[in-house]
Amino acid sequence: MENETDPLESAIGERLRLLRLARSQTLDDLANSSGVSRAMISRIERGEASPTAQLLSRLCAALDLTLSAFFAFSQGDGDPLSRREAQPVWRDPETGYQRRAVSPAGTGARVEVIEVEFPAGARIAYPPETARAGMTQHVWLFSGALRMTIAGTVHALRPGDCLHMSITEGHVFENPGEAPAHYAVVLDRGRP
Repeated sequence: MENETDPLESAIGERLRLLRLARSQTLDDLANSSGVSRAMISRIERGEASPTAQLLSRLCAALDLTLSAFFAFSQGDGDPLSRREAQPVWRDPETGYQRRAVSPAGTGARVEVIEVEFPAGARIAYPPETARAGMTQHVWLFSGALRMTIAGTVHALRPGDCLHMSITEGHVFENPGEAPAHYAVVLDRGRP
């Protein structure tokens, strides 16, 4: 049986390649600045490997982008309605973390809404985001448990809790519970 490439993985690979080329970076340049091997970057760009959330965040930091900006594959037509069935969904192959881009693309809004399903026992550490100072996010927990570590401070979130934080600091998401955590991330890109 022929191995079919996931359309989203192909789009991720193409997006990474186009962003790298737009910055006149070679594979070696991106590998050196991200700490991700040249071979892995090449495999991702060809759609042969699915990056983990941690690996993708390292690549985004090296490209001076947020993860949300990376997943903005197209500017869209500015339609203010984003139908659930058309919202892009990405799953981290390592942790099973699932990210749904809820906000309509191409509206020019500085706020973005992301829905997340985070498996029990999962842990993801994100490096500091250097893309744009002033970017913040709210993490609003709907169900399950979530432990957030920001600049050495641990916050234990329960359903209904909302944590505001800068994304310029590194942070860790952990699900210490026995059930998936379901939450929203409301990202504010700051000044245009």
